[in-house]
Amino acid sequence: MHAIELNGFGGPEVMVWSEAPDPTPGHGEVLIEVAAAGVNRADLLQRQGLYPSPPGASTILGLECSGVIAELGAGVHDWQVGDRVCALLSGGAYAEKVVAPAAQLLPVPDGLDLGAAAGLPEVAATVWSNLVLTAGLQAGQLVLIHGGGSGIGTHAIQVARSLGARVAVTAGSDDKLARCKELGAELLINYRTDDFVAAVTESGGAHVILDLMGAAYLTRNVDALASFGHLVVIGMQGGAVGELNIAALLRKWGTVHATNVRNRPATGTGSKAAIIADIRRQLWPLVADGSVVPVIHAELPIAEAAEAHRLLESGEAFGKVTLTV
Repeated sequence: MHAIELNGFGGPEVMVWSEAPDPTPGHGEVLIEVAAAGVNRADLLQRQGLYPSPPGASTILGLECSGVIAELGAGVHDWQVGDRVCALLSGGAYAEKVVAPAAQLLPVPDGLDLGAAAGLPEVAATVWSNLVLTAGLQAGQLVLIHGGGSGIGTHAIQVARSLGARVAVTAGSDDKLARCKELGAELLINYRTDDFVAAVTESGGAHVILDLMGAAYLTRNVDALASFGHLVVIGMQGGAVGELNIAALLRKWGTVHATNVRNRPATGTGSKAAIIADIRRQLWPLVADGSVVPVIHAELPIAEAAEAHRLLESGEAFGKVTLTV
């Protein structure tokens, strides 16, 4: 098969479309003929040598894909060869074929394009595990979503609205904010010109904050929390080391969580399998009926993976960028 491999660490130019060994499914795994792969910021970090693959995972980039099952490993009984699926992975999606644990598959609903489906597993797992399973977002609560125009943000807006929550978002342009409003956001904050703490506080504070900035927003995020609020940090685009005002957090009876999906265990409590199972039960019917849709900014051929990375790094994308195989 062919796959995107790295000839070193650095800029997008280190990615090369080249021959690679065919993967073989083990017990509880399936082999997928890849139709498309989602591009995520974790891929950019891995390309730069800053986010290595977990032990035992493929070193090929890519944390999600869509495609058709080509082969079943031993012990797989709930799927069939030929099934259209999308998969949450620990690596390997930038390729013509990839092996995935059967417990990390989701069926692609009839009518949903395989290319678009590739942009769902990672955002669905991240958003659902954090907003619902970790923070317990409920109807009527206010959630603040930083980076509302990102792949995570565009999905989180829709999920939060489906739960009956009120949605505030930050974004860096009025155009992105207008598109976030179309998805269901009601409080629109341009982080270049507006104070998100003041805006959210005027609305009673945020019961849940989904944050990808990390250190740069830590103090202000705590200030923006409502009483008994949950700050969930899922990224470090604004730095890894910050100062937490514990007194301010105590006054809010607040909680700070820091989570990721890639390094979770495959099975057991809090695992990828548990998250995917919950998504299939509760979120996937909304995907199937079109209430929650993948937001795709661009689909590029996988040979143009370098351009896809440049596009994501530029901050111009609204929603996901995917690679078609």
